[in-house]
Amino acid sequence: MLNGKPADDLTLEQVEEQSWGTPPPEATKLMTTVYQLRRKPLGALAPEDLRVLLSQQVGVDVLVPRTLDLLTADPLLEGDYYPGDVLVAVLKTPPSYWSAHPDQFAKVSQILQRVGPDEVDAETRRDIEDFRARTSGM
Repeated sequence: MLNGKPADDLTLEQVEEQSWGTPPPEATKLMTTVYQLRRKPLGALAPEDLRVLLSQQVGVDVLVPRTLDLLTADPLLEGDYYPGDVLVAVLKTPPSYWSAHPDQFAKVSQILQRVGPDEVDAETRRDIEDFRARTSGM
């Protein structure tokens, strides 16, 4: 571990010490992708990979800190869909996570302060407002 974060050459399966095995036969393309991404080294995860995993609430404890570092450098980091889609995936993390990780909540709050309302589309603005409403008591 480096600075409390798992090494880039480890996978989610290794860090969490839990193998999901192979996807079930009826797995959707999304399910299959998530299974594959859990076996990819953390340092090789692209913004889109992070977006997919966090959108599915997979590996949150491991991936949110890493993703916040990327968002600090580029708040509107883009996966495959639109500028800010990685940020939106982070914002959908449950409030219970943020209350358990106040340092990371402070970091995401700082990132949001750097995003002007004219820099994002209406849906992303709503996601930001929803996040602020869900976490207003923190």
